[in-house]
Formats: sequence, C-alpha cells, structure tokens
Amino acid sequence: MARSIKIGAQGFEGIRANGSFYVDKTGFVRDWWLAQDDVTLVCRPRRFGKTLNLDTVRCFLSTEFADRGEELFGGLEVWEDPAMRALQGTVPVVELSFADVKAGDWENARAGIAQVLRVAVEAHGYLRESDSVSDGDREFLSRVSDNMDDITATACIKRLCSMLRVEHGTAPVVLLDEYDAPVECAWTGGYWDEASGFMRQLMNSTFKTNPSLGRGLITGVTRVSRESIFSDLNNLVVVTSSTPLYQTCFGFTQGEVDAALAEYGLTAKRDDVRDWYDGFVFDGHEHIYNPWSLTQYLQFGEFRAYWANTSDNGLVSEVVRRGDEDLKADFEELMRGGEVAKVIDEQVVFSELSTTPDAVWALLLAAGYVTSPGAVPEFPETTPRRLRLTNREVELAFDRMVRGWFSPARVRYDQFSRALLEGDTRVATRCLADVTRACVSSFDSGTHPSESSEPERFYHGLVLGLLASLRGRYAVESNRESGFGRYDVALVPNDGSEGSDPAVVMEFKVFDDWEERTLADTVASARAQIEEKRYVAGLVERGIVPGRIRTYGIAFRGKEVLVG
Repeated sequence: MARSIKIGAQGFEGIRANGSFYVDKTGFVRDWWLAQDDVTLVCRPRRFGKTLNLDTVRCFLSTEFADRGEELFGGLEVWEDPAMRALQGTVPVVELSFADVKAGDWENARAGIAQVLRVAVEAHGYLRESDSVSDGDREFLSRVSDNMDDITATACIKRLCSMLRVEHGTAPVVLLDEYDAPVECAWTGGYWDEASGFMRQLMNSTFKTNPSLGRGLITGVTRVSRESIFSDLNNLVVVTSSTPLYQTCFGFTQGEVDAALAEYGLTAKRDDVRDWYDGFVFDGHEHIYNPWSLTQYLQFGEFRAYWANTSDNGLVSEVVRRGDEDLKADFEELMRGGEVAKVIDEQVVFSELSTTPDAVWALLLAAGYVTSPGAVPEFPETTPRRLRLTNREVELAFDRMVRGWFSPARVRYDQFSRALLEGDTRVATRCLADVTRACVSSFDSGTHPSESSEPERFYHGLVLGLLASLRGRYAVESNRESGFGRYDVALVPNDGSEGSDPAVVMEFKVFDDWEERTLADTVASARAQIEEKRYVAGLVERGIVPGRIRTYGIAFRGKEVLVG
C-alpha cells in the first residue's frame, strides 16, 4: 500500500513518526559532517528540500533527540554508518529560519529577524537556570527580545553558542535556513543599505568571529557575494549548481522518481512527469526533479504548475520586466522553446541586477527558472553556457508572470491583440494607448529614461505578452530577417499555409520632430519601411498568401501611440 503524503511537510520527526512518504536523503547528514567544513552555504531553488534536510540534520545531531536514533533513523542510509550512529544526539544545535522574514520596509524586516533570533535563544531557555551560566550571560539573555538593539541582536547567537559550549562540553552547530529571504526583499523594497549592513554584522558575529561555533550550515536560493553579506567569511564553503558536492542530496533523482511512480501506480506517466518536473542540473548531474511538484502530483494525479504557484516571483519578475531590450529579446527566444548562450557568474550581485545582464542570468539559474544542460565548462567564468527554460512548469510560470505585467490594462491588452488580428486600427490604437499609459514605465530600467528608449523596452515586453497570450495559436517573432531587412514583430499563424488565421507584421517607430509633423507621419514612415524592405516576403515564402497578411505601423511619442 502506498504511503500517505504530507504536502508541505518540513519536519523530519513528523514524517518518520507517521510513516509518510519520504525519499531517503540522510546521506547528506553523513557527507556534510565528514567533510568537516567550518561553514557551508548550500544554494538550491526554493521548495527543493532545503528546510527538510536542515531539520534532518537537527534531528540527527541535537541533544534534544538523544536515544531516539533508531526510532527516527533506523533503516535509513545515515544509520548504516557506526561512527555516525555514535554521533547521533550528542551536539547542541541552534536553529534559525528567515523564510518568513519578507517585509516591504526595513523596520518590519528587522523586527522579523529579531523575532527569529529571540525564538532561537528561547529554545535553550534552560540556560537561564543553569549553574554553568555566568551572571553576565544571564543579564545578556534578559536583554534578548523582539525590541533588542542592534548590538544585542547581532551578537546574540555568538553569545548563545558560548553558553552552549560550556553547558554541554561540545561546540554547537548553527543551522540557518533561507538566509536570503530578507535580502531579496531588501532589494525589491528599497532598503538594501540598512539590511545588508545589519546582515553583514550578524553573519560575521555568528559564523566568523565565533570561537564557540562547532559548524555552520546555511541554505538559500542565491549566493549573495561582493555585497558584503559574506565579505568577512573566508571560512565559507559555497555549494551552487556548478559545485561537485551534494548534487543528488536536494531534489529527486530519476531512480527515486521511478520508484515513487511505481509505488503510486503512475509508471505509465513517466514521460509526462519528466516533461513537467525534470530539467534541473547540478554540476552536470541531469534529471533532477522538483520534489515539491512531484509529491503534489503523486498526491493529486494532475499535472499543474505546483512549484510556480507556491510564492510570488517578485524578484525574478522585477529584474526581467525592467531589463533592457536585449534581455527581453533573449526571453522571447526562451519562451519560444529556444536556448541562449551566456557566461554565468554564480555570485548574485544585487546592485548590478538593473545594469548587468550577467547578474540576471546568475539569479535565474540559481532560482531554477533556467537550466544549463551538460557538464560545467572547465573555465566557467569565461565560457558561455547553454541556457533554456527548465521545464513545462517553468514555461507556464513565465506565461503567468508576463501576463501579470499587463494586469493594470489586461482587458485592453486582450482587445488590442484581437483588433490586430481583425484589422481594426481604431480599436488597436485606443487599446494600445491605454496599455501604454498603464504599463510603459514598468519596462524602463533606467533612472532617467530617454523618451526613445521606453518604446524599445516596451515593445519587447509587448512581444513577451503576445507570446503568452497567443501561445498555441501563433508563433510570435521579433527582429527576424525578412526581405531586405528585419521587421520588429510578426505573428505567424500555426495553422500554416492551408489555414485561415491572419498573419501580422508590425514596425515600431518613435516620432522624430525633425522629419515628421504628426504621429500619422510616423505611422506612414513605418508602413513605407515595411513595403520598401519587403518584410512580408518571409511569410509569403512560408506559404501564407499576401491576402492573409496584415501590416501595421505603430508610432510612439512619449506615452502617445498611433496604430495605422
């Protein structure tokens, strides 16, 4: 009989006590402990088993679970090692998680961090009554609260470790889950300087200048570097998607997925499951599956974008939406099912996300939205890597994300698409004008945008929107060679030469007050370019008769627009 599935279960003890579905990842505990690294940062996409693995480490090491080793770990990989069995339940553990510290301003973010620190200290409240604790330490513990000052907050875990080492005679392990959740919110919320300064002091005090620390294990999605968060931690081992460590410890392997499908009678769906939830690659190890989505599928038996629906994708949406036209053009290719080649520096530099495209690709790879199949190149810092959208679930996530960009004028946007296909320029103009007024500033990545740069960014955003809204009916192309030049946008019907859907060619132009008096002049110039450069030639070569091809000039002047 198939085991029950606890959706979203992140507690190892509860899963084992209830005999729920569990894929044995306890080998990670052994491998990490035997590596003897002082501090380890493991970066994996969200919902990839990081929290469960950290809790597994806690349950194995913590003195709280002494004498429960056989109960919790009997039959699992880590319990097969006699040396590890002797270690179980002998180490004091400090546990923290910043997963829920997501605030729009620094005041609330700091309050959330302080609360996490206070709870971690109170978990060892027995120290207040211990004879091993000095009066000075007892007085310090009394100052640990949700309202403690910065000095107390950033030093409290270091001080706690000192007390635990004296109390237990063993240096404690500190576990920090989702360290970068407040960091991401700080960037999107505009309080980066305050957050990064505080986090730098906390990390330095806890993991660097802490003589009582036994080991530290940190998880997150991104490797934040050159931003001072980890600037002082020269004892940090960083594990990213390109690091030859723990490749199969997070996420499900093909063998593990096959076994799970067999247990739940779903082996016949193997290929579909791969299409939807496979695609992650860690140091060349391919066919790693998203564990959150796979367990959801086992439970409900329906293919859905489970992972994509678990949280808002604000950071990813923000950096892509505000990226320049080159970044959006690359996304057009990805959303069409293609690949792009990029040099990846896996250190995510938040201050560069608005100005350096390579930083964006590092973020997207770390977050799991794009994947790089094949082995990691010998010189990854200078060698371009092939990138594609990870799987079907991610494709749908980006569809939804792009549609969200136009949510202020969603209805008008849909009407604009229909008007283009129906040849109604009046409705197309009115609808696009409404969309432009509502959305054009969202696609600008500069602090002081030029009037001419906004339409360029906007029309690439428009193409991404068309890719999402017309998926299945049209192939949406931009900047493709045709005739004697490159058109801006074309909608190519998927019903081919024998179908009836119209094809569309669009040319965008910014009003030039040196050569044109009105937007109508600009439209006429755009249409003349379509004719002179014979942009429809490529469509005709595909068998689409000229009578099915609609051509449009689209003129911009600031947020004014005219379609003709």
